[in-house]
Amino acid sequence: MHHEVTDADTATVMGSGDVPVLATPRLIAWLEAATVRAAAPFTGAGETTVGTEVRVRHLRATRVGRRVEVSAEPVPAAAPRRLTFVVRAVDGSGRLVATGEIDRAVVDRQRFLARTPDPAAER
Repeated sequence: MHHEVTDADTATVMGSGDVPVLATPRLIAWLEAATVRAAAPFTGAGETTVGTEVRVRHLRATRVGRRVEVSAEPVPAAAPRRLTFVVRAVDGSGRLVATGEIDRAVVDRQRFLARTPDPAAER
């Protein structure tokens, strides 16, 4: 997945810092999106995945206007219904921006939502 860093993606705008470079929360969101796509082959009808843990090192600042490519590769499963992905982000110059792992769990979409409180029902 490729992304171009915009003003909306900066630490200044997102509130995670005061410099106009790619914000770590935005980078993690992009990496998580890559894991969602990579997890699709591991889900069946009525299933989805949910994020459970993020371990990411943001190594290099990326300025507005630069491109970032993010990727996620599955690691052989250690537990059923648990997925771990090795994630990477590389800038347009081929320099490593971030690396890490993100875990996702395979869940039944309807059961998951049924166990999640509905704020409208609590009023």
